[in-house]
Amino acid sequence: MVSLLTLVGCRAKTATMTPPKQSPKVLVTKSQRRTATDRRNQAQLARFISQKMVTSQGIYTNYRDTATRQAGAATGHELLSESAGMWLLYLAQHRQFKKFQTFYRATVKTFGDHGQFSYRYDPRSRKRFAVNATLDDLRIIRALNVYDALSGTARYRQEAANHFAALKTGAIRGGRVYDYYDPQAKRAAKTSSLAYIDLLTLHYYEQTTKAGRKAYQKQVRVLEGGYLGDVFPLYAANFNWQSLTYGTKNLNTSEALEVLLHLAEVGKLRSASRGWLAQQVAKHQLYNGYTTAGSASNLGQSPANYALAAMIFACQHDQKNYDRAMQLAWKTQVTQASSPLRGGIGDAQTGQSYSYNNLTVLNAANY
Repeated sequence: MVSLLTLVGCRAKTATMTPPKQSPKVLVTKSQRRTATDRRNQAQLARFISQKMVTSQGIYTNYRDTATRQAGAATGHELLSESAGMWLLYLAQHRQFKKFQTFYRATVKTFGDHGQFSYRYDPRSRKRFAVNATLDDLRIIRALNVYDALSGTARYRQEAANHFAALKTGAIRGGRVYDYYDPQAKRAAKTSSLAYIDLLTLHYYEQTTKAGRKAYQKQVRVLEGGYLGDVFPLYAANFNWQSLTYGTKNLNTSEALEVLLHLAEVGKLRSASRGWLAQQVAKHQLYNGYTTAGSASNLGQSPANYALAAMIFACQHDQKNYDRAMQLAWKTQVTQASSPLRGGIGDAQTGQSYSYNNLTVLNAANY
């Protein structure tokens, strides 16, 4: 049950709800697939991230800063709630509880906004962007629960539930998982990116009431309704709630694989999707973008995409393809002892090292 507590005087409203009775252990990644090589590489990668990317406010988007900023995307030393949630998941999974507590406090201070998290902050201009990114909020909520599950405490159960309650007043309503919500303008996005429908976390919170179960089934229908067909067994990028249609724009492969991962985590991954992914990994041809007809629209390749593929295979108990995908994910780990990027995922020559690649590979090595 969600309620609003009104603070007399400032008249601010804080959303709250009762945490689920079910143990949060259902949200913990089980480490069953990773090899000794994965563990060794992960330790080196974690050292690079903690020493070169983590700051007192968050995590750099790129190791190299940029002179100018872009309106539509974070660059350089801007900070993303996406990165914060991924690092919190790593710290929780590895039982680094003191570091988790410190970094979570910083995350709330940097990104916290009306119970949700701003998706982006620029330390240079001190600009906090007005909207959240709903998937990133759900990831932080999941990390808080993983902390409690592995620490054997209830330190963050209520706080995580309150963050979810805040989402239910804006970004997640009536079974719709909107891309974002602007708490100042009180306006949500018109679309649901299918990658944002984190079924495992949503189910954890929505299973306890009749209305919640109804909302969850609607979320499953919206996600599964975006299936593009067995010839190209991925999913449309988004669903528009005004036109009630699925998007036809080209797919960003990272987002497309997030969809498959969310399905795999709840046992709903189609065999055709798994087969397609295994084929691309075997051929070393998992490209960064595709048309909805299945043609490659961006021939670049990304270690993060191979890491996401590895997570999907781990959920399917597929050791062979997990190993194959992880080997490709580690290919761009910098090994030169003299490089400032040593241990990181990046390009030693240009000095480019992106948080998304680093953190996705880092967490794939948890499986």
